[in-house]
Amino acid sequence: MRCKVEWKKDMKRLNTLGLKIFCDWYASPANEEELKELLLSGDFAPMRKLITGSGSNLLFNGDFQGLIIHPDMKDIRISGEDKKYVYLRVGAGVDWDSLVEYATDRGWGGLENLSLIPGCVGASPVQNIGAYGAEAKDTIESVEFLELEGGEKRILQASECDFGYRDSIFKRELKGKVVITYVTFRLTKIPVVNIDYADVTAALSALPSPSVGDVRKAVIDIRKSKLPDPEVVGNAGSFFKNPVVPLELAKSIQAENPSMKIYPVDDISCKVPAAWLIEQCGFKGTRKGNVGVHDKQALVLLAYDGAKGSELITLSDEIRSAVKEKFGIDIEPEVNIL
Repeated sequence: MRCKVEWKKDMKRLNTLGLKIFCDWYASPANEEELKELLLSGDFAPMRKLITGSGSNLLFNGDFQGLIIHPDMKDIRISGEDKKYVYLRVGAGVDWDSLVEYATDRGWGGLENLSLIPGCVGASPVQNIGAYGAEAKDTIESVEFLELEGGEKRILQASECDFGYRDSIFKRELKGKVVITYVTFRLTKIPVVNIDYADVTAALSALPSPSVGDVRKAVIDIRKSKLPDPEVVGNAGSFFKNPVVPLELAKSIQAENPSMKIYPVDDISCKVPAAWLIEQCGFKGTRKGNVGVHDKQALVLLAYDGAKGSELITLSDEIRSAVKEKFGIDIEPEVNIL
C-alpha cells in the first residue's frame, strides 16, 4: 500500500483540545489514488472510519476504535478565471488560514473575513465555517469527494450542498459516508470588502478604503484578542452554535435584558449570541477541575493539562441545562463529540 498507515497513533497533537487519546489506525493519503486504495483495502474496508482535518472541531470521549483518515492533499491551483473571478481548486489538507493568506496576498476577495479560523480546507464545507459576517458557502463553487464505501468519486456543486448555518449535506445525509478531497472556491478579482460586523467596522474606521489585506489583519487582531491559542491551552474555538429562536421569544428576553443582541434570520426567527446566554448564567471565566470557560469569550471551553473528554461533556451539559432553565433556549454543541 502506497499510503502510510500507523498503528496505535497518539492523537494528543492532532486534536486542538489536546486530549490524550489513541486511535487503532491512522492514515494520511496524499492524493485520491492513495485514498481509493486505502478505502478498497480488505484490511481496512470493514473498519469504523473517522475523517479528520486538523482536529480543531473534535471532542474524543475516549480512544477511537477504528481507522482515522486525514486527507492530506495540499495543492492549490487555478482551475479557471474570467474578468471578474478566479477559481481555486484546493486540496482538503491545506491549512485554512494558509489559503486565506494565499488569496489575500494576491488581492482576491471573499475569504478575508474568515482569517485565522483553525482547521483544514476539507472541513470548510462540512461546517460551512463562518465568522465576522461571512461564510464558506459565499465562495464555494464545488466540492469533490470519494465515497467511503466503494471509493467512487463524485462532485457536488454548491447549490447541491444544502448549506445552512454551520450546516451542510455533509453533516446530515452524507455524514460518515464520504471523504472530501478538493474544494473549488470562486474569488473576486475586484473585491467589495465586508466590514459590517461591529468589531471589524471599529478596527477599520480610520481607513477610507480598506483592502482585503486590511480586513484580514483586523480580523486576525480581533481573534487573537478574544480567543485562546490551542498551543497554550487546549480548546476547539467556539464550542456552541448561536441558537436560532422565534423572534417573539428573543424580544421577550431582550425586553428584560436590553444588552442582548438580536440578529434577524427571517420574519419570524432570529439568531441570539450563545456567549451572552452562557455569560448571564455565570459560567464565563470559571474552572471546574481540568476544564473551564474562557474569561474573554464564553463560547470557548478550555481543556487544561490532564483534561478528559468526559469532563468537557459534563461541563457542556451543565451549561446547556442552565441556559435552558434560565431562558428556555436550547444551545447545541458545534464540536463533533465522539
